[in-house]
Amino acid sequence: MAKNPEEEATDRTDRTDSTDRTDPTDHADRTDRTDHADRTAPAGRPASGSAVSERPRARHLTAHLLVVAWLLPAIVAAAGRDELPVARWLVVHLFLLGAATTAVLVWSEHFAVALLHARAPARRGSDARLAGVNAAAAGILAGVWTDRPVLTGAACLLLVTAVGAHLVTLVRLGRGALGGRLAPVVGFYRAAAGALIAGAVLGWLLATGVAGPRWYAGLRSAHVHVTLLGWIGLPVLGTLFMLWPTVLGVRMSGPTTRVARRVLALTGTGLLVAVTALVAGWRPGAVAGIAGYAAGVGVAAVLFARTVRVRRPVSSAAAGMLAAATGWLCVAVVVDLVLLCVRPPDEVRDDAGSLGAVLLVGFVAQVLAGALTYLLPVVLAHGPGERGALRAVLEWGWPWRLALLNAGVAAAVLPLPAPLGAVGTVAALAAGAGFVVLAVPVLVRASRARLREGGAREPGSRARRAARRPVLWGTAAGTALVLLGILLANSGARPDPPPAAAGAGGTGTGATRTVAVTLEELRVRPSRIEIVAGTALRLRVTNGDSRRHDLRVDGGGPATPMLATGESHTLDLGRVTGDRTAHCTLPGHRAAGMTLDIDVSATTGSKRDGTEQDEDATVEVTGHDGHTADGPDAGAEFSADWRPRSAGLAPAPGGTVHRVELRAGRTRAEVAPSVTQEMWTFGGTAPGPTLRGRVGDVFDITLVNDDTMGHGIDFHAGSLAPDRAMRTLEPGERLRYRFRAERAGAWLYHCSTAPMLQHMANGMYGAVVVDPPGLTQVDHEYVLVSSELYLGTPGSAAQVAKMRRHAPDAWAFNGVAGQYTERPLRVRAGDRVRFWVVAAGPVDPVAFHVVGAVFDTVYKEGVPLLRPDDPGGSQVLDLAPAQGGYAETVFPEAGHYSFVDHDMRRAGAGARGTVEVSE
Repeated sequence: MAKNPEEEATDRTDRTDSTDRTDPTDHADRTDRTDHADRTAPAGRPASGSAVSERPRARHLTAHLLVVAWLLPAIVAAAGRDELPVARWLVVHLFLLGAATTAVLVWSEHFAVALLHARAPARRGSDARLAGVNAAAAGILAGVWTDRPVLTGAACLLLVTAVGAHLVTLVRLGRGALGGRLAPVVGFYRAAAGALIAGAVLGWLLATGVAGPRWYAGLRSAHVHVTLLGWIGLPVLGTLFMLWPTVLGVRMSGPTTRVARRVLALTGTGLLVAVTALVAGWRPGAVAGIAGYAAGVGVAAVLFARTVRVRRPVSSAAAGMLAAATGWLCVAVVVDLVLLCVRPPDEVRDDAGSLGAVLLVGFVAQVLAGALTYLLPVVLAHGPGERGALRAVLEWGWPWRLALLNAGVAAAVLPLPAPLGAVGTVAALAAGAGFVVLAVPVLVRASRARLREGGAREPGSRARRAARRPVLWGTAAGTALVLLGILLANSGARPDPPPAAAGAGGTGTGATRTVAVTLEELRVRPSRIEIVAGTALRLRVTNGDSRRHDLRVDGGGPATPMLATGESHTLDLGRVTGDRTAHCTLPGHRAAGMTLDIDVSATTGSKRDGTEQDEDATVEVTGHDGHTADGPDAGAEFSADWRPRSAGLAPAPGGTVHRVELRAGRTRAEVAPSVTQEMWTFGGTAPGPTLRGRVGDVFDITLVNDDTMGHGIDFHAGSLAPDRAMRTLEPGERLRYRFRAERAGAWLYHCSTAPMLQHMANGMYGAVVVDPPGLTQVDHEYVLVSSELYLGTPGSAAQVAKMRRHAPDAWAFNGVAGQYTERPLRVRAGDRVRFWVVAAGPVDPVAFHVVGAVFDTVYKEGVPLLRPDDPGGSQVLDLAPAQGGYAETVFPEAGHYSFVDHDMRRAGAGARGTVEVSE
């Protein structure tokens, strides 16, 4: 009887020499049987092969059961991701850390034994490693879910230990083993184990916040890369070296072994360099590392393409899926490389979701679907005829399913309108569901065939049925992985806003408070609320960030669902009688400072600062040590270790390019006599350092965000598009801000992150002086930056309320009220003195005046208004907020000359100083 081309290809594959066979299953079974016989058979008595083969198959069955056990809660979490805290993180780690890690651990050991022709390791050790990995995964998930850093750390240590033992096993298997043509593939499994160890350490640093906010962005990007490209990408890529020729029904290409070694060297080394550079925030190193990884993937793809023959493959559907999967791997790595080339490493984190979608669905899920499409008929069928029939079922409509799935992946990663993205998601789900629908009849048909065989009549039939159970469980796990991958990759869609809960006032006595709480930039604003015991408290929580957040009250209190951008939810805490805390439950966010403290005062009827409590009013933070309700105490003295900020301005430095690194952070400073305040700063001071140059000079600024919240910067002296240069940096990120000073003047720079009123009023401002051409030399130059002071906890409800109603506690020059009255500026009689003045505001202007002196030179906003040889004079340099200029005077005789903001309210509240003139 004539055979169809598919059966001929199958027969050719079956006749392939054992030395060229790329499917290691047969050899693995022989190795398992031989090893077990050597260990268990009594002397002089052969071991039973059928009984022996059940042991490794039973372990595979256990592994598949564990995979399914991880997938079921992952699917539940994916379906309820809008209601569960840390749901998206939970789904990702149930999928990758639980299911995928279990599968990779078991099958990498299985394939290593087969490819190396090595003795299988002792089952007890294998089971211990499998149990350790699964216990560690459960511990990590529980530790992050319940916010227990000690449990998380212990589980990460267990994971590192178990995977380290797995790596040692893989290395030992290669010692003294016969090896085979594809033995280099085992190197991919060893490198992947090392990647998981690195990923576990990075994950521990992220989840516990041990490294601090400065390193958060780099650690997160490195963690994503080492897990997706290392632990998942490397073993799948290595397995393709044997799976791809098998599906095509051809012998391995001659240079396969050499190419496999080269690919491993490129991808492994590249990934190591990239991850190290990402942690350090070094873009050239990250680019070089990913370029090496991309080169390795490209070399493998070229080999796979050359392996293709003109004749029809054994399974066209499987070949198409594997080819598409390899294509998506190439796309993901190339896009990642391009992004790293054009953006700093800490800015690529927002694209990690798209990279994950491509790798999880486009790469991993399609590899699983393609492998199962080929393997199910091979394992379940008896003979070429039945194999062809089963394959025909699995390949039904495969071109359309392949197109739908890959169109869905493209829709998930491209910036398409929401309706098109939804259509893509439906298409991908339909393709995945289609595979499941086709796989079920194949499994049922194979099961019925086994029943018809009359298993009880043949002694070995029961063993054969048991031998197929792992295959059935593995198929169920694989199909679930395909669907879950699609669901997970498209789970970033914004859900419908949940209804806001109506907060009840409770049954106790006292006032009711409704506090507006905003979640943004890894901060909760306000970060502290003070109320009187017995107050019924409601929190109106709004997510103002581009990322999803939630807020949970500790101690079994209420929690919001996961909120998308702009969504709100009301938490009703009832009558509060003791201190409470709340935090965002996303991993690492609490450690980065995303917390809220609710402090309860024992005083009833009024708050500590004396303000009465009105119904449904926003709670304000209490007064601050060292000042009264009317501002700082004018009679207080500065502390003994206080030092004033130098007002002296050095000449413009040489050269035409001025490189400066500014670090955004927080510091505590004495901002008025005996008043210590936390300030948000550039360069550790408020105001930030004064920069100086000449017209045409280039200022090359590197801004590093060391804070736990987002910050940006805006230099008024530069002319450039604000979209990128003035964007908000997340904690740990950095940017390069380069501009040419085309115009002279005294310029303001300040934080560009909204709300700018808060960021500027809390100290994030400074001055840039660009000398006008022909600027004459004087005896002394000083720079004075005027500003308002709002005391209290930065970003708190009380402080923000004062800003909004314009009620500063004090005014200051150079950030400290009255500092130059305590420590005067010193000159000599007859000296010409130039005062550069910048009004930082953020609300008030300044009317700069020196008592007892007349200005003979005035320069304002780039325009000289008065020169020394002019007959007139000036008494005030008046500047609106953000304006700058300078005024010059010559002090005629010795004495003490006060300089003030001539708005006497501001002068009396700190905007004053003294010039001490000596003979």
